[in-house]
Amino acid sequence: MIREALDKAVPGLIFLLVAGVAHGELTPISEKEMGQVQGQAMIAVDRTTGTTEQFTRFTLGMDAEIQTNIETLALGDDGTQADVAVNQLSLGHISQDATSVQIDGKTYAAGDIVPFVGADPYFELAEQNGEVAGFRFGLNRARGTLSGDITSFSGDLGLQLEDDTGTASQATLFDSTTTATDYRATHVGLADAATDCATGVNCAPLTNLKTLDVGVANPDGTVGFTEDFFLSFQKQAVEWTGVDGVVEAPAEAGVFFNLPTSMTLDLPTLQSGIPRARTEHIDRGLGLF
Repeated sequence: MIREALDKAVPGLIFLLVAGVAHGELTPISEKEMGQVQGQAMIAVDRTTGTTEQFTRFTLGMDAEIQTNIETLALGDDGTQADVAVNQLSLGHISQDATSVQIDGKTYAAGDIVPFVGADPYFELAEQNGEVAGFRFGLNRARGTLSGDITSFSGDLGLQLEDDTGTASQATLFDSTTTATDYRATHVGLADAATDCATGVNCAPLTNLKTLDVGVANPDGTVGFTEDFFLSFQKQAVEWTGVDGVVEAPAEAGVFFNLPTSMTLDLPTLQSGIPRARTEHIDRGLGLF
C-alpha cells in the first residue's frame, strides 16, 4: 500500500516541479555560453546505503518563511492514542513588542510575524530487500518556534534539562508511569532514580512546553539552523541516515518526529511551564493571542 502510493506520488511531484520551469524549446548552446551559466538544480537526488537499508532522497532547492496554525495534528492514531498528537500546533509566531530580541537575533514591530524558516526540503524513501520500509519529510535547514499542546509524542525531543546542581543533560521522555520511552510519551524529565512523573518530581507533562525554539543554540544566545528537523513514517524499524551515511535517528515502526530544540531549561521552569508565544492576530479566547 505504501509503495503503491509513493510510486504514484513521487513521479507526479517531480513532473509538476519540472513542468513549472520548463517553458521554452530546448536548443543547444556553445561551451562559452555554458560557462556563463550559473545556477542550482531544482531537484537533487542522493542514494546512500545504511546498515540494512538503501535510501533515496529527493531534495528541492527552495526555501520558505511561514507562520501557520493547525487546530489538531494527530498521526498514527489507532483510536486509543496517537503516535504524535498536538493541539493548536503553530510554526512561527507574532511579535508582542518592538524591544524583544527574537529567535533569529532581530527585533520586530509589535504584530509582525516572526517566521519559521525552512530551506532545502527533502522527501526520502527507505528500502529493505527491495520493499519500501518507510519515508520521511525533512528540512536541511530549519529555525523557528513550534507551539502547541503536545499530548502524545513519538520521536526525539532535543531538549536539555539542568538538575539542582546546574548540570545539564539530555531530557528523557516518559509515559505517565515514569517509564522512559520514545513512543507515545506524555511527560519529559530527568533520567534520575528519584524522578516520578505522577507526583511531578524531576518531571512534567509535555503540555507544559507550550513553545519550543527549533534550532541549535549559538554562543551569543540566538538560535542557529538545525539540519535534523524531520517527520518520518515506518512500517518497520529504520535507521535513518544523512547523505554522509552517519545514522541520524533509529526509528521504530510508526511515526517518528525528530524535533531538535536549542533550549536548556532548569527544573522550576519545566515544572511551571513555558508560556505560549502569540500565534494569532485576533483573540478568539483560545490562549493563542
